[in-house]
Amino acid sequence: MVATQKTESIEIESTYAWLRLIAAFMIGAIGGVGMWSVAVALPAVQAEFGIARGAATLPYALTMICLAIGGIGMGRLADARGVATPLVIGAVMLCVGYILAAQAQNLWQFTLVHGVVIGGLGASSAFGPLVADISLWFNRRRGIAVALVASGNYAAGAIWPPILQASIAAHGWRLTYIWMGLFCLVAMLPLILIMRRPPPILAQTQTISQVSPVAAQALGFSLNGLQGILMLAGIACCVGMSMPQVHIVAYCGDLGYGVQRGAEMLSIMMAAGIASRLISGWISDKLGGLPTLLLGSSLQGLMLLMYLPFDSLTGLYIVSALFGFVQGGIVPSYAIIVREHFPASEAGTRVSAVLMSTVFGMAVGGLLSGWIFDLTGSYRAAFLNGIAWNLVNVCIALFLFYRKFGGRTLQPA
Repeated sequence: MVATQKTESIEIESTYAWLRLIAAFMIGAIGGVGMWSVAVALPAVQAEFGIARGAATLPYALTMICLAIGGIGMGRLADARGVATPLVIGAVMLCVGYILAAQAQNLWQFTLVHGVVIGGLGASSAFGPLVADISLWFNRRRGIAVALVASGNYAAGAIWPPILQASIAAHGWRLTYIWMGLFCLVAMLPLILIMRRPPPILAQTQTISQVSPVAAQALGFSLNGLQGILMLAGIACCVGMSMPQVHIVAYCGDLGYGVQRGAEMLSIMMAAGIASRLISGWISDKLGGLPTLLLGSSLQGLMLLMYLPFDSLTGLYIVSALFGFVQGGIVPSYAIIVREHFPASEAGTRVSAVLMSTVFGMAVGGLLSGWIFDLTGSYRAAFLNGIAWNLVNVCIALFLFYRKFGGRTLQPA
């Protein structure tokens, strides 16, 4: 017992844990470019290959689908070999993928490389597995820690779009992609060295009998059943979330404001999302994951509605900032819910599976919005589609909230 307590005091929320947290955030901010670069390059790729808007969203859709599938595999690898192994693979594949994509001669070559190499083998390691890993190093401040690491890909969304857009305008998307690939490799490998240490023994030895029976009974589902419900919720919320995030650059171009204004809005949206994730992490530490999910999903639906009447340049800047501020905490709340109801020994696989369902939702939503635009000639129907999917997520969150709390008073987590 003494040895276990000593391990906990040294490892859990130790100085090294905070150093690891910072490194994980930085890796996510760099590797997360694989999720956003194709949205910024979409207008240039569409123009060069002479394709319709719906077809131009195929690279993004396949990137996110492969990222979702790859994230589950990377999570399993992290459970078996430690998170450093998938991170090294991811850094190398990002470099290779961007260089290969820059050589593409048609849409299908570009789509395949972007999806399989950049998304499935590259960026997938810098999201779900990182979030799962950091959840093993924190206890009382787990919500904040998970939120900060999950903010890595939002930091990527805030930092990279204006940089990539400026580089594409000055040097073209092909040369920009080559530079991006080389930077990912050089910048990520030193940070990955910090991540080599295995998770704390206390977290590693936590078993299903210590965590899951009470947690599963609280909601009335088996572990796999609860995971399936959470994955459905993740898909629904992110189909709605994807409409502004994937298409805001093209939307601003269609309205005559220019793609640079759209890239700026995307950057503002992601920057506000970082603040949202940190605030939501604090709320999760106080109330738990389910209340945080319900709050974020409800506010996201409201902000999606606001895009319909406000399409002036100033209005779009304001709504985009508000949208980022309210929706950022939704995805990290799933990781908190998983850690509250599943054993720590399965964290890499379970967290990655649920988080990657949100990525799949982004892929489906981005593709649906492109198709709807091609059919209707505007994004109004695409926004309505996103609102409908978001309502599904709110209903699932309400259902789980009632199953857990019922008539009981909500207690601190």
